[in-house]
Amino acid sequence: MRTAEINRKTNETEIAVSVNLDGSGKHEMATGIGFLDHMLDQLARHSLIDLAVRAKGDLHIDFHHTAEDVGIALGQAIKQALGDKTGIRRYASSDLVMDEAFTRVALDVSGRPFLVWKVEFTRDKVGEMDTELFREWFQAFAMNAGITLHVECLYGDNNHHIAESAFKALARALRDAVEIDPRQAGRIPSTKGTL
Repeated sequence: MRTAEINRKTNETEIAVSVNLDGSGKHEMATGIGFLDHMLDQLARHSLIDLAVRAKGDLHIDFHHTAEDVGIALGQAIKQALGDKTGIRRYASSDLVMDEAFTRVALDVSGRPFLVWKVEFTRDKVGEMDTELFREWFQAFAMNAGITLHVECLYGDNNHHIAESAFKALARALRDAVEIDPRQAGRIPSTKGTL
């Protein structure tokens, strides 16, 4: 079973995350940030990764610590569930449209974390969530999952659609990248023999 549970506690947040990479997209979110819950629901549903996230954070200050730490904990859980990455497809990309918004995500489950973020918002908030926190979440997730992640919104007008298309494109690419490839025959997908 490719599963993991991460519990992260700091002076700012307390977070519990569980994942099952071979799930059906079941999800249960309670971060205290409504729009982040909505995005994580989409991530689970479209990646077919079972995902539960519970977070208590210093939301009376702002949403930054909670959003970032959820990204950290989820990234750590994905990395742990992947183990040595034997048999995975490793590379994947997704071009995803949501009404007028078109977002592209490409990723490599490489063990070499990196984020390229080419997404612009025209409003400071979507719901009650600061739009600058989307990059913070993706950065924290990529660094802690150990993936190279490129996210680019080619165009879009509605800020909700831009954010949601990014999470859904990540979900679709992640689904393909972590899937077991029967042609790999139990090998690690790298000429180095390790990822």
